[in-house]
Amino acid sequence: MRNLKIYEEAWSLHTPFVIARGTRSEAKVVVVEIEENGLKGTGECTPYPRYGESIASVMAQIASIGAQLESGADRQALQQLLPAGAARNAVDCALWDLDAQKAGQSLPQLAAAQLATRVTTAQTVVIGTPDQMANSARALWDKGARLLKVKLDDHLISERMVAIRAAVPEATLIVDANEAWHSEGLAARCQLLADLNVAMLEQPLPASEDAALENFIHPLPICADESCHTRDSLPKLAGRYEMINIKLDKTGGLTEALALAAEAKAQGYTLMLGCMLCTSRAIRAALPLTPQVRFADLDGPTWLAADAEPALRFATGTLYL
Repeated sequence: MRNLKIYEEAWSLHTPFVIARGTRSEAKVVVVEIEENGLKGTGECTPYPRYGESIASVMAQIASIGAQLESGADRQALQQLLPAGAARNAVDCALWDLDAQKAGQSLPQLAAAQLATRVTTAQTVVIGTPDQMANSARALWDKGARLLKVKLDDHLISERMVAIRAAVPEATLIVDANEAWHSEGLAARCQLLADLNVAMLEQPLPASEDAALENFIHPLPICADESCHTRDSLPKLAGRYEMINIKLDKTGGLTEALALAAEAKAQGYTLMLGCMLCTSRAIRAALPLTPQVRFADLDGPTWLAADAEPALRFATGTLYL
């Protein structure tokens, strides 16, 4: 028999995290521990209101399958016990961690992933005035970041982006609108970003408006985030997106994330790996995907005033493994 433990944590941020959907001052996570024969697997998730999730709802979902988990349900069974989402992610990652310990391996070894010694991660520039965002971008560049993810809402697009590009002329920039734009004016905005040598635009439109991207000619790649959760999302993305952003909290864990990555690559999509505001526990579970992606956006723990131990080692723009 196993022992299941579910609990919540709140981790304060050192700086407010401002995106089109609002401002965050702390990361609220749910942690799952599954103990068996003296070994303990741990998983973490970040419930996301955008997907109808809360701390309470996620903990209730996990508790609802407590008996099955304590009786030995494995990762394959879990895929049928819970739907894709944060709750299944925390459990799936705890089971991966437990299985890795049983095998005497690291989690990436168990997933047959060959990791580099360092991963370039995006550092996020949150929403502010054009000057604030340009100064933030320059400060990150000066500290070593070479890949910057710029958060935008529906205002001051040109002013913000021109100021940022002037501040960091050599940085690789990717832009995330978090569903804040609409089809009117999208072509002009895409051309502006292309002219500023932006490498990719992430989720410009609400997922419900994806049809506007059908046969939409655009001069830079567009990446699906809120529009892509699992392999079931892929048929609706064809002809609309060139990239997908894989996040374990959307796929419902590493098991489906690996399957999504394989299927998406087979269909010609380029991959990005993202995260929510989280601790190193959540990033560690996603590491097996890093060799497969063009862009890794794994800076969630770098926003925390303090990280969960054992913490991964970050420098600005780099994750050391």
